[in-house]
Amino acid sequence: ARHSVVLAKRGMNVTGYDFSADYLEEAAARAKKAGVGLTLKRGDMRRLKFRNEFDAVINLFSSFGYFQRFADDMRTLKGVARALKPGGYFLLETIHGGYIRKNFRPRTWAKLADGSYQLDRVEAGKDGMLNTWIVIRKGRVQEKSFFLRLYSRARISAALRKAGLKPLKFWGGFSGAKLTASTNRLIVLARKAKR
Repeated sequence: ARHSVVLAKRGMNVTGYDFSADYLEEAAARAKKAGVGLTLKRGDMRRLKFRNEFDAVINLFSSFGYFQRFADDMRTLKGVARALKPGGYFLLETIHGGYIRKNFRPRTWAKLADGSYQLDRVEAGKDGMLNTWIVIRKGRVQEKSFFLRLYSRARISAALRKAGLKPLKFWGGFSGAKLTASTNRLIVLARKAKR
């Protein structure tokens, strides 16, 4: 909701789409507090039902690439292309696979703001990485694992083209930094053909 509310405050009609009912509830609360309206829908990004409805689609904070099968990423991208109006834009931000492979660390510890500790354990594979977050808080241990596909500029470009989207520009961070092997973010702006 932190992105949706900012866009809505700037006068845009925003539709938020998420699988998590909790996140959608939080988005509704944030929008109400900010005095803006959002259309919120719950669903699976692999099954987008929109068709030629949006001028732009935005996917931020590595919210893409979590599916174990590459075919599911492609279903998502094809759904985005279908949802866009002709000439519509798609902005995608994710972790930069080239940077991760170059700077791979199997284990890192961090002290969190609340005084707890988090161990990030990473197993890198050919297609992506399996992350396990282990948080030690007040004598309790919580563990969560997830997969993240690692995309390079070449790989995401090929996937976007196959889905019907043309990559236009790349960045290595929100500051506008050039995408290089030393930037840890991969941001791409793509466009659906005008027809």
